[in-house]
Amino acid sequence: MSKSTVQRHVPVQERRDAAAAAHQRHCNRAEPPYEKAPRARVVRLYGSGMPQQRVAATLGISVEAVVARLEPSQRRSPQEAARLAVEQQGELLPQDEVITRYVQGATMAELGRLYGVRPSTIRRRIPEDLIRSCGRSPKSPPRARRVLVDEEVRRRYAAGESAYVLAREFGVSAHTFRTRIPDTDLRGRPAGKASAPPPGPVQPRPGGARMVLSPSDEEILARDRAG
Repeated sequence: MSKSTVQRHVPVQERRDAAAAAHQRHCNRAEPPYEKAPRARVVRLYGSGMPQQRVAATLGISVEAVVARLEPSQRRSPQEAARLAVEQQGELLPQDEVITRYVQGATMAELGRLYGVRPSTIRRRIPEDLIRSCGRSPKSPPRARRVLVDEEVRRRYAAGESAYVLAREFGVSAHTFRTRIPDTDLRGRPAGKASAPPPGPVQPRPGGARMVLSPSDEEILARDRAG
């Protein structure tokens, strides 16, 4: 007869008890010596921080066999496995080279993209006294200010050089530079003096009376034709 025929003649509870007893006998069976050694090695290698793939490659077994030889309490969570993987990857970084590039101005994000790791991994490899605020590149040294020499300033300005260009070269503002040039030598508007805007046409006030021109129409036409 078939297996299903036998199961129909055996009560459900008896089948469950038989399955539980078979499972218990399987768990209590004595392991052969060749199975104990791989299990102990799997636990030791995995406990040292090695991922499951490397343990399987080292022992020449499958990843499923590694998982089967580990107790549930011995297995790492996905978050813990990811953290260990990042740390092991960071240990392979050339720390001296990373520090040198960082001191020369590279940011942590740039170094992370260069070495294929996260910026936080780069930060753990750099001493605290070298960390820049917000990971910015070092500021360029302030530009040295030259001493303004009136004769040189006036000579170069009279030769046609721009006041803006000369002010940047001497490290001063354009207003400070113009104060060294006499008003008679300045090109365009003198420093500190604003030119008055040209008078606009007289507009009648809204709601007011219309302005009456004193000249006649003939005189206005004659002046317009004369220019």
